[in-house]
Amino acid sequence: MENNRLFDDNVDKGPVECLGLTFSNDEERRKYFREKLEEKLKDPEFRKIEGFPKGSDEDILNLSDPPYYTACPNPFIDDFIKHYGRPYDPEEKYSREPFAADVSEGKNDPIYNAHSYHTKVPHKAIMRYILHYTEPGDIVFDGFCGTGMTGLAAQMCGNKEAVESLGYEVRKDGTILDESGQPFSKLGARYAVLNDLSPAATFIAYNYNTPVDAKAFEREAKRILKDVEEECGWMYFTLSSSKPEDIERARKLLSEQGKDFAKEPLPWGRINYTVWSDVFSCPECGGEIVFWEAAVDKEQGKVRSEFSCPHCGASLTKKRMERVIETKFDPAIGETVKQAKQISVLINYSIGKKRYEKAPDKFDLALIEYIEKSEIPYWYPTHRMPEGEESRRNDDVGLTHVHHFYTKRNLWVLSAVYSRLDSQVARLLFTSQLINVSRLNRYRPGVSFPYNPLSGTLYVGSQVSEPYVFTALLNRIKRLVDAFYLKECSNSIGASSATALQIPELSTDYIFTDPPFGGNLMYSELNFLWEAWLKVFTNNEPEAIMNKVQQKGLLEYQELMTRCFKEYYRVLKPGRWMTVEFHNSQNSVWNAIQEAIQRAGFVIADVRTLDKQQGTFKQVTSTGAVKQDLIISAYKPNGGLEDRFKLEAGTEEGVWDFLREHLKRLPVFTEKNGSSELIVERTDYLLYDRMIAFHIQRGRSIPMSASEFYKGLRERFPERDSMFFLPNQVNEYDRKRINVSELRQLSLFVTDENSAIQWLRLQLQNKPQTFQELQPQFMPISRSWAKHEKEIELKELLEDNFIKYDGEGPVPAQIWSWLQKSSKLREKTKDRTPETADISLKAEAKERWYVPDPARAQDLERLREKALLREFEEYRNHVGKKIRIFRTEAVRAGFKRLWTEKDYKGIVEVADKLSDKVIQEDPKLLMYYDNALTRLGE
Repeated sequence: MENNRLFDDNVDKGPVECLGLTFSNDEERRKYFREKLEEKLKDPEFRKIEGFPKGSDEDILNLSDPPYYTACPNPFIDDFIKHYGRPYDPEEKYSREPFAADVSEGKNDPIYNAHSYHTKVPHKAIMRYILHYTEPGDIVFDGFCGTGMTGLAAQMCGNKEAVESLGYEVRKDGTILDESGQPFSKLGARYAVLNDLSPAATFIAYNYNTPVDAKAFEREAKRILKDVEEECGWMYFTLSSSKPEDIERARKLLSEQGKDFAKEPLPWGRINYTVWSDVFSCPECGGEIVFWEAAVDKEQGKVRSEFSCPHCGASLTKKRMERVIETKFDPAIGETVKQAKQISVLINYSIGKKRYEKAPDKFDLALIEYIEKSEIPYWYPTHRMPEGEESRRNDDVGLTHVHHFYTKRNLWVLSAVYSRLDSQVARLLFTSQLINVSRLNRYRPGVSFPYNPLSGTLYVGSQVSEPYVFTALLNRIKRLVDAFYLKECSNSIGASSATALQIPELSTDYIFTDPPFGGNLMYSELNFLWEAWLKVFTNNEPEAIMNKVQQKGLLEYQELMTRCFKEYYRVLKPGRWMTVEFHNSQNSVWNAIQEAIQRAGFVIADVRTLDKQQGTFKQVTSTGAVKQDLIISAYKPNGGLEDRFKLEAGTEEGVWDFLREHLKRLPVFTEKNGSSELIVERTDYLLYDRMIAFHIQRGRSIPMSASEFYKGLRERFPERDSMFFLPNQVNEYDRKRINVSELRQLSLFVTDENSAIQWLRLQLQNKPQTFQELQPQFMPISRSWAKHEKEIELKELLEDNFIKYDGEGPVPAQIWSWLQKSSKLREKTKDRTPETADISLKAEAKERWYVPDPARAQDLERLREKALLREFEEYRNHVGKKIRIFRTEAVRAGFKRLWTEKDYKGIVEVADKLSDKVIQEDPKLLMYYDNALTRLGE
C-alpha cells in the first residue's frame, strides 16, 4: 500500500520548507525523507535500538511520514531539535513555581473523542501546564505520548481561541493573563517531541498532530464507504415481512443467485445490528441453553443472576454452566478450531428512518451460513494473539487469532474498506472503529448506546452486538472532521522505548508525561488488534508494566521506569520541570514511581491528587492516598547546585544550599474559595524528607539529625503558618495571606507511628492540649494503622516526642502564645508575662502537651533514637520466619544509621527479614533498600 498523505494542506501548493530544506512540493519532501529512512532501516545497528518495533522495512515505511513521523525510532529528531530548539544556556534566566492550580477539563472535546485509547489526558488540561512552564518556541517532550495529546497541546498554545477557551485573556501583544488578571505566559506554538513504544499509539498521535484538508478527507472517506457499501451491503439485508412465502422466496433467491438476491423487489430492511448470544449446557440435564432466552429479562432490560433451565427447570447461574463448544475448519489459517457456540438472537433493522426489531428468521440464518461458507476476496490479518495476561484471555472460547475477533460479515467489510485506503488519515478513520465493530462490543439490554466494549480489556461478553460497519465509520467521519484543527506540522514523533531515547542531551525545555500505571493496562496486548491491521507491532521487551507472562513484577517495573526517567533527566535542561500524571492504584506502585523519579535525579516539589468529582486537586500528605489520579511536579536541579553538591555533599552547608534551591521552586501561596492552603512541601518534616532523598539518591551520608535540621531551619528561614520560606518569598506570602479569611489545614492519613507524630504536631502546633482532649480525637484515627505496624500508645507518643507543662515555673512560650489568643483568657494575659502568670493561668496551662523548641527537641530525639536503635538491633538478630509485626520507625532509624556507616549489606539483610510488600509500600524503607542494592551491585 502506497503511503500518501492525501488531504494535507500542502499538497500541490508550491514550495515546502522542512527542517531548513526547501522542496518544490510536499510529495518531493516525502520522497526525499522516505529515501533517507529507507537507507537508515538497512543499518543493523539502527534496528538494535531498544524497543525497535516488529515489522518489515516496507510496512514501517508505509506507516511513516518522515521526518515528522516514523513508525520506528525517529532518526530525524536531532535535526528537528537543531532547527526548532535553542541550545542550553546556563546564563538563561528561568524561574517557575510548580503549577498548583485546579485543572478540570471535560472529555467531550471532538479531539478527545475522535479516536479511542486506553488512557488519555485531555489536551486542554495539558495546555495549562505547557503555558505555565514554557515560552513560545520551547521544546516539549513526552516519552509515553499515547495518542499525542501533549503534541497537540503544544501546538494549540499558539491558537488564541483555544487559549481563551481555558478562561485566560490574551492581549494584542500575545501576553496571556490568568484568571486573576496576572500575566504568566505568551501566545505561541511550542514544538513537541513525542515518543511511544507502541506503533499504534504513535500512528494515532501522528494523525492528531498533522494538518488535514477536512473537506477533501470527508469527500474521499464517504466515496470509499459508498463504494464498499455498493459491493457488500447485501450482507446486511433482512426481511421486514414475517410471511412464510416471503421468507421462502428470499431463501430460494439466495440459493440460486447468491449475493444478487438483493436486487429482487422484496420488503427489505437494512440491519443496524445483530445480537449474538452464547450457548451453554445445563449441568443437570445436558440440554443446550441459549443465554439470551434463559437469562435476559427483555422487559426490564437486565440480565438475571439466577434463572431456570428451559429443559429440566434446574436453578442455574452463569458460573454453574459450561459453554457449548463447536469444532469447525478455519480456512484462513488452514486449521480445525474449537470455538464457543454463538447464535444470532435479535436483529435491529431500519426501513427508511424507522427502526424495528425481530428474531432472526430462516432467511437471516441462511444468509449468515452463506457468508460463512464464502471466501473473503481481500487481505485481512490472521495473526495468532500474542502470549499475555489479556491477549490470551479468550483462548478458552476459541478466539485465538485476530480475525476471530470479528464476525465473518464485518471482517469481510473491513477488509474491503482496508483494500481501498490510500492515506494515513483514512487509516485513522479505519482504526478508530476496529474495536467497536468487533466481538468486544457487548450488547447491554436497555442501553441505547450502540458501542459498549469494556475499556482496557479484551473481554468478550456472552451477548455481542454486531453493528453495521458503514454507520459506525460514517458517524466517526464527522468526529474526525471536527478534530482537524491544525494548520501546520511542527512535531517530531517516533516509536521506540523511552529507556533509550534518540534525543540530544540538555535539549528539552519541559516534559509532560503520562506513564504506564504498573499492572493496570497491558498496552502491547490491547494494541495488538490495531497493529495487526497496521502491520507493525510493539516490541514489548522493554515495556514498563507489571505482567506475569513477561515475568515483570514491581521491581522490574520500577527498574524500567527508573531507566526511562534517567533518560528524561538526561535530555531535560537543568532547572526545568517535569509533570507526571499518574493513576495511583496501589501504594506500592506509587512508591515505585516516586522512587524511580528520585533515583533518576529529579527532586519532587509538589504532589496533588485529582478529585474527579469536584475537578480539583488536593495535596498528598502520605502514601495513604490511593486510587486517585496524581499530578507530580518534579524539577531537574540546575548545574550549579549539582556541581556545588559534589563539593559540599555530606556537610551542613550542602544541606542548606540544597534547601535554598528547593524552596525557590515551591509554590509561595495557594488559595481556594477564599482560604489559603497549607503547602505541605514547605513543612519541616517534608523538607527534611526531601533533603534526605536528595543525599541518598546521590550516594551521600546524612550530615544531621532531624532535630538539628529543624533547629537550623528555624534559624535560617522565616516561618509562617508552619511553613518555611526564603526571605524574598515571605513578603509575598504575608501580602496575600492578609486577604484570605483562614488557613485550610490538610487531612492526614495516619497509618503508622511517623504519621501519628505528624498528626499530633498539627494538633499541638497552634493549640497545646491535654491528654484527655487528645484521646478522643486520636482513637478513631489510630484504628487505621497498617497491619504490620506495632501500635504505640498515645501516652508513649506524647512522652517520646512532645513536652508536658507540669505547672511549675514560667509558662512555656508555646503555651503562653496560645493563652494570649484564647478569647476567654485574653484579658487575664494582657498585663502579664510567662514569668508572672497567676495561679489560674498556670492551672489552665498545666498538663498541656506542646511542640518543644528546637533545643529541647534535640534532647528528645536523641533519647528516642537510642530506644529505636535498641529495638532495631532485635530485628537484626532475629532468626527464623519473617518478622510480621514491627516498629517501622525503628527500621527507618536503623536503615539511616547503617546508611551512614555504609553498611549496605546490613540494610538488605534486615529488609529480607520483613515482608516484601511492607518494603514496597513504605517510601523511606524502599529508598534505603533500593539504593543499598545499587551500592552493593557497583
